[in-house]
Amino acid sequence: MTLAKSLILGSAAALVAVGGAQAADLPVKAKAVEYVKVCSLYGPGFYYIPGTDTCIKLGGFVRADVVVNGNSVYGPNVNGASGANNRFTNGYTWRSREDLNIDTRTATEYGVVRTYFDAVFTWTSDSYAGNGAAPGSTIYSAIGGGGTVAPGSAPNNAGSGNVAAGTVGVYYAFIQFAGFTMGKAVSQFAAPWNGYPGNNYDGLVGGVSTTNGINQFTYTAQFGNGVSLALSAQDQVAYMQAGVNNLGVGGAYGSSDYAGTIAPDFVAALKVDQAWGIFQASVAAHDNHAAYYGGTELTGHPDDKWGWAGALALSIKNIPTGPGDTINVQGVYTDGATRYNIQELASQFSSIAIFGSTNLAGAYQSVGFGTAPDTVFGPGGQQQSIKTWGFRGAYTHNWDPYWNTSLYGAYAAIMYNDTAKSLICGVGGVGGTFRTAFGGGAGVTNCNPDYNIGQIGVITRWTPVKNLTFSADVTYVHLDQKYAGTITTSSGSIGKPSATYELKDQDTVQMLFRAQRNW
Repeated sequence: MTLAKSLILGSAAALVAVGGAQAADLPVKAKAVEYVKVCSLYGPGFYYIPGTDTCIKLGGFVRADVVVNGNSVYGPNVNGASGANNRFTNGYTWRSREDLNIDTRTATEYGVVRTYFDAVFTWTSDSYAGNGAAPGSTIYSAIGGGGTVAPGSAPNNAGSGNVAAGTVGVYYAFIQFAGFTMGKAVSQFAAPWNGYPGNNYDGLVGGVSTTNGINQFTYTAQFGNGVSLALSAQDQVAYMQAGVNNLGVGGAYGSSDYAGTIAPDFVAALKVDQAWGIFQASVAAHDNHAAYYGGTELTGHPDDKWGWAGALALSIKNIPTGPGDTINVQGVYTDGATRYNIQELASQFSSIAIFGSTNLAGAYQSVGFGTAPDTVFGPGGQQQSIKTWGFRGAYTHNWDPYWNTSLYGAYAAIMYNDTAKSLICGVGGVGGTFRTAFGGGAGVTNCNPDYNIGQIGVITRWTPVKNLTFSADVTYVHLDQKYAGTITTSSGSIGKPSATYELKDQDTVQMLFRAQRNW
């Protein structure tokens, strides 16, 4: 019995020892790893990129727009097919857009390193224009197939309405570190609400609207209590050049004659952002660098002409009319820096040709003109800067948590000096590029290239659920031009015959319907 007991206990001990050895050889179950971890350092929506100390946030929107009485979505209908007011003018233009933005942030011993990227994918219906090679036929998308070209993108040239193509554009791509901003971002000159004093139509004059971003190198100093000062060098090409027009070449207002890049724009902006609202003062210097009077170096060139712009902006928050109501206003003055008033998304207002009706006997229709470059110059002469002033603003009222309305308006005045007027209109009613372009302009009784633009609009938005908004936005535009009399002209690409047209002020209106889902 004792022997049997010893054998049993010994066998059990051996089994335990063997089992322990096998257990030691088995893999230990790993502890669960949280691969996606919330990053609470920079607000909601940020997550740590797995395996790093960098936080990332994805965002964007999907948008569907339809504009009534316009040949581009949100573009002012004041020239080309939209200004023709005939069968080439679109009854509607449709756009669908997806926006994607990526925000990354990393805490370092020098502060937060941030990168930001924002791109858009867009499809827009385009326009038809007359086919000069075959009168009586038309061509689709003569200005670039697939619709209006998005910022930073190239057009898809299409000769058929059956081409299914869109555009890809880059809005923002910048790095922020230790007070510096480097890359494509909103201009420091822009008002705190950029081009949207009432979250409205973005073709308003009266200030810049760099929604598309602009290349820059900026340092922003923070002084505390909401006070900051930004000093910036920004790229003027594409978005801040209105034209250095050589009146020795081209039509009534000459042709743009830029040389290569020589100097960026220099911007300073002082901002006070506090509980009561925001105040900002901005100033910019802009170099106008023209090429040659003729085709070669031997023809000579005008000297560079530095222009400048200044703006004041004010936002008043929480006014007595209701919670969240705001008033935003901005005023601007420019001298040889027109894009700081008639901004890139309203650039059609710097080259206007609106056709309308007439009651003048013998006239076929009426037309209103306006052109606003940075400078003009004649053969052998120096650049003459164009001066402008303008303002824009809006009042926004919240009816309840779901509905709000903004009433907005803008105004810009464009002024030529006496030398520029003489080059364009001639002396004593004789000569000048404007008269020459229209067969001597014998019917012009008053020649004056100055003009004014007035805009007023209203937008109402409904947000039935969070981040989903439907809006309707209507905008009226008035062109107050200074020419009088008649001219003989034509524009076959938009169906205008060679005929007598009365020089006259013009009006136009458009409406935008939008559905947008932010995410």
